[in-house]
Amino acid sequence: MEYLTEIFCKLDDFYKIFEPNFTQSLIDSGKKMRCREASVSIPEVATILTLFHIVRFRHFKSFYINFLKPFFSHAFPTLPSYQRFIELSPRALPLLSAFFAEVKGSCTGVSFIDSTKLVVCHNRRIQSHRVFLDSAERGKSSTGWFYGFKLHFIINHLGEILSMKLTKGNTDDRSCVLNLASNIHGILAADKGYLGAPLTQALYLKGIRLITSIRKNMKKVTRTKFEWYVLQHRSLIETVNDQLKNLCQIEHSRHRSETGFLLNLMGGVIAYCLSPNKPKLPLKYVNAIAKV
Repeated sequence: MEYLTEIFCKLDDFYKIFEPNFTQSLIDSGKKMRCREASVSIPEVATILTLFHIVRFRHFKSFYINFLKPFFSHAFPTLPSYQRFIELSPRALPLLSAFFAEVKGSCTGVSFIDSTKLVVCHNRRIQSHRVFLDSAERGKSSTGWFYGFKLHFIINHLGEILSMKLTKGNTDDRSCVLNLASNIHGILAADKGYLGAPLTQALYLKGIRLITSIRKNMKKVTRTKFEWYVLQHRSLIETVNDQLKNLCQIEHSRHRSETGFLLNLMGGVIAYCLSPNKPKLPLKYVNAIAKV
């Protein structure tokens, strides 16, 4: 309960600053809009969406009806029906998206980059799929073909997400690197999918050294002991990817709308960012090897 209160307070305090600026930036449609307050506030909606990923439920309806209402009615005394909450939940998407900038990590000089597929339906149902008909695309990963999106992200050696970007499934991983790495410095470790002299040179001009493993037909590259150590522990970002998918559950194929997909994604990412137990590279080892 104390942890839930802490999450709500963070979201509520941020919303008090965010809401006036967000409202002022909206484009006036020229039509009169009703601005009636709902039974639950937007920070409360965002807190519930984040809590769903923290407690590791698989289905939101089961979480809302069988867990939230019976056991947390004292924390949310004015909870509406499940259907009404689903109608209200899109209002929390701008808050969750902006709140990511508040809880994301900061660059430590050692970063890792990768992308992960977000499948929205089984390959056999691609032809009949309609929810993401105009936005998802077929792509290929190391495990085969899929239909959906890609989440590109960068973490530091503490397992904190620094930046991320959602693209269609057929997007080249290298096309997002410069945009994602705009606020980092130092070493950036990646897999072979990011190999390329133009990208390496462009990052070098920004003060970033891209290090990747090499293919068998490539010349050997001279690296420092510290760079080898970082490259050998590139699996750290794979662990973060595993937690995002299997613990925070940012991927499933039961979405009924694009907004629901984005709410689930941002709720899972925020839940991970607020988690106190992130996988990390021990700082004392990093410092020790950096001195060699």
